[in-house]
Amino acid sequence: MSGWDSYYKNEGHEEEEEEEEGLEAGDDACIQSVYTNKIISSDRDLLAVVFYGTKKDKNSVNFKNIYVLQELDTPGAQRVVALDEFKGQQGQTRFQDQIGYGCDYSLSEVLWVCANLFSDVQVKMSHKRIMLFTNEDDPHGSDSAKASRARTKAGDLRDTGIFLDLMHLRKPGGFDISLFYRDIISVAEDEDLGVHFEESSKLEDLLRKVLAKETRKRALFRLKLKFNKDTALTVGIYNMVQKARRPPAVRLYRETNEPVKTKTRRFNVNTGSLLLPSDTKRSQTFGKRQIVLEKEETEELKRFDEPGLILIGFKPLVMLKKHHYLRPSLFVYPEESLVNGSTTLFNALLIKCLEKEVVAVCRYTPRQNSPPYFVALIPQEEKLDDQKVQVTPPGFQLVFLPYADDKRKVPFTEKVTANPEQIDKMKAIVEKLCFKYRSDSFENPVLQQHFRNLEALALNKMEPEQAVDLTMPKIEEMDKRLGSLVDEFKELVYPPDYNSKGKAPREKQGSEDSESKRPKVEFSEEELKAHVNKGTLGKFTVPMLKEACRVLGLKGGMKKQELLDILTKHFQDRLRD
Repeated sequence: MSGWDSYYKNEGHEEEEEEEEGLEAGDDACIQSVYTNKIISSDRDLLAVVFYGTKKDKNSVNFKNIYVLQELDTPGAQRVVALDEFKGQQGQTRFQDQIGYGCDYSLSEVLWVCANLFSDVQVKMSHKRIMLFTNEDDPHGSDSAKASRARTKAGDLRDTGIFLDLMHLRKPGGFDISLFYRDIISVAEDEDLGVHFEESSKLEDLLRKVLAKETRKRALFRLKLKFNKDTALTVGIYNMVQKARRPPAVRLYRETNEPVKTKTRRFNVNTGSLLLPSDTKRSQTFGKRQIVLEKEETEELKRFDEPGLILIGFKPLVMLKKHHYLRPSLFVYPEESLVNGSTTLFNALLIKCLEKEVVAVCRYTPRQNSPPYFVALIPQEEKLDDQKVQVTPPGFQLVFLPYADDKRKVPFTEKVTANPEQIDKMKAIVEKLCFKYRSDSFENPVLQQHFRNLEALALNKMEPEQAVDLTMPKIEEMDKRLGSLVDEFKELVYPPDYNSKGKAPREKQGSEDSESKRPKVEFSEEELKAHVNKGTLGKFTVPMLKEACRVLGLKGGMKKQELLDILTKHFQDRLRD
């Protein structure tokens, strides 16, 4: 490939990622970003880096001008450190000395080397992907034989389940996919036909392309959406939002650092013998009676219905309110695995729901032993961005609706109504502080710092990089925007002597409210004396004992035993007198 100096050029391969031809700053950052993301999110994936069009060659079949920098293996700290050597101007010089670039190559041989990397791995892989990073839209324009062999090899890879994706980069005059790569790249079953990325001119665009391609869509469930007894289609249920958590700690044996496994066993309390699963039963107390259930009975109690979605009817979209929100929604997309023609029927339903602005109300049972849920299917139209990357997929958002049992009646106290002047002033404050919010613009600072600390330990850095907490409000900018609005609002709402930084005044001990909160002693002195003689004074609560001491003019302590001793001593002394 020619024109290394004109733009960063990579060609990519991994189990899901890349191969390259020359490494500029943008490419290096892209590869390192993919590696670090894989280490954090899916460290079991296998990655490799292959350059082609190089002066030197290094591969298992001794093809010319193809250099395998890293074999297919799990990402790790050493691999990231090795890529750091090619950063900056010195890294480019080192790359030229060690590998070189600017030589002719055969794309069919490149794909052959990539296929061999997959075949050399003994681990079973769920999917295989090759990403080609290039700004050359017709690599074999003057050699039809090489172009034909490349098309044939790409078809062979597609037949064996290896997907080929194009990460094309901007070049003078534009990148024309139709010259060569339209016949080379493959489309997965869960991707829309005919949608191709535009060429990238920025690192951010390249990273978004890689993320969109390497993120595999895995369905939580594949169920039937039933309209009636005779009509049904198959859909996949996808989880679009899930709370990110720290990875759990792995227990290691201190001598060898090998992971340890935990096993649970049950023993008979009386005999100490080991109990098998068949030796145990389950019980539940109902009406002060212990109900013993067999294992089969407990499993039968959990089964309400067969897994699936059953259509109940349609409602206008405006009837769905914000307070119906219970949990993050799921996404519904058609599947052809169980019922042929599901996509056609699904699209027809989606189009009509969008046209009529209605939602489909359904009964949703996700799995065999799950209770049914009351859900609404909200239609969602497809949207693409400037790079032709799918921002919003077409389908239905599955929103969980509350049952009548889920709704609570909360007594609300009467609130003071604001006057129009106060409302207008608060409106002005809200308008000044409005900004465009996107959830993907804010990262969890605790998680980000945790992963940066791990990265620093793994890469032997002197100190970890500090994560920017984007959730912190920008106080100075907010004050600049608001100006005098806050002070004006305070003057309208709060009394003249109000101090926002001061503490709320405490209630005086002699106030009427404090008197009303004191427990009333409903026992006479004779009755207290009788409780002392019977030894039942301990049934009194601490506030009642304190109040009794106050009525009798005794100085009480703070603890219950001290109060009991004072009252007992008082009545014993009076008995002696």
